[in-house]
Amino acid sequence: MPRTAAALIIGNEILSGKIREANLYVLAREMRLLGVNLCRVVVCSDDVETIAADVTSLRESHDILFTSGGVGPTHDDVTLAAVARSFDRALVRSEPIEKLIRGYWGDRVTEGHLRMATVPEGASLISSDAIRWPVILVENVYVLPGVPQIFEAKLRLLRDVIGAETPYVSRALYTLSDEGSIAAVLEAAEAKHPSVAIGSYPRWREERYRVKVTFDGLDPAEVDAALAECRAGIGEDDIVDVE
Repeated sequence: MPRTAAALIIGNEILSGKIREANLYVLAREMRLLGVNLCRVVVCSDDVETIAADVTSLRESHDILFTSGGVGPTHDDVTLAAVARSFDRALVRSEPIEKLIRGYWGDRVTEGHLRMATVPEGASLISSDAIRWPVILVENVYVLPGVPQIFEAKLRLLRDVIGAETPYVSRALYTLSDEGSIAAVLEAAEAKHPSVAIGSYPRWREERYRVKVTFDGLDPAEVDAALAECRAGIGEDDIVDVE
């Protein structure tokens, strides 16, 4: 069985529509490459109690938890305090992070900047020469920033730490048939190949095809077999492309 992961997206700005969430797509694709099954995503406000409760629930029910957001220098950046509360740990000053902050800001450093050096007791720091700021890891919880460019860069840093197992294989076919016409074919194929996730996605304004059908699994032979069965059931005349 593949490892499971969950994501906790934190921020009032996401829930209020002030900022468009952009990290989930990147995380989902990265987990597929590593053979990890991203099972659940939760979005919550900048409230310590709420975040702590969600962290506890998600980390206990999944192999890996990623948090996004709430790690900056302002009053509403409370993710690390919430993670500490989830593990019933104290918050402590990280000397390596404080050194990085003082080295970067110099005599302009403020207490707000230094607040970012406060981490849950016993946290691990995952560093790289390519990225100035380390990733904070508490047991199976990876604490990541909400800024999309930094989130993606830090996520790449974690590839070797998380480790790749069997990556997911993805195939797709494009058909002129509508979903109602092919529903029975897809249902039969998924029943015959339960290890393959089959999804259908209609496109209303796409002239080239009407439905994209995707096939995802860890066994390439099973994925190909499910695709072949659907291809035969739909009929070549109604299939535009296969990839």
